[in-house]
Amino acid sequence: MKDRQLRLLIVEDEPGDARLMQLAMQKNDYAVELHGARDGFEALRFLRREGELFSRSPRPDMILLDLKMPGLSGLEFLAQIKQDGLLRAIPVVIITTSALDADVAAAYALGAAGYIPKPTDINEFVTAIRKFGEYWFKLVRLPDNPA
Repeated sequence: MKDRQLRLLIVEDEPGDARLMQLAMQKNDYAVELHGARDGFEALRFLRREGELFSRSPRPDMILLDLKMPGLSGLEFLAQIKQDGLLRAIPVVIITTSALDADVAAAYALGAAGYIPKPTDINEFVTAIRKFGEYWFKLVRLPDNPA
């Protein structure tokens, strides 16, 4: 990874949860460039740089993905990007309220790099993001994605 901020795409339909992820990153002092999408369709447009709004959007280094979204679900979105030669190398970490074994198994079968059940308590959420960041931002080397 070059000397630049890590770029994250948060795909989350609940604005409060997206804001909570952002606050947890800040509280843990992670210098990240955050981008957001409200559903799988918007995330695909962002990643594929479709439309005037997303034509210059940077490719993220990682995607944080909710599963339960209207329109294109998280699992459907994951399946689509893992079939796309330009996008499949981007690690996707699921952060969702679902702890169902079937959802966990399906996410990993489709190529998820991790699965984190969303804590409901803010302090637990900050701790979960800290542990997530210690692994993904400090230990693991992510592939470079050109802007």
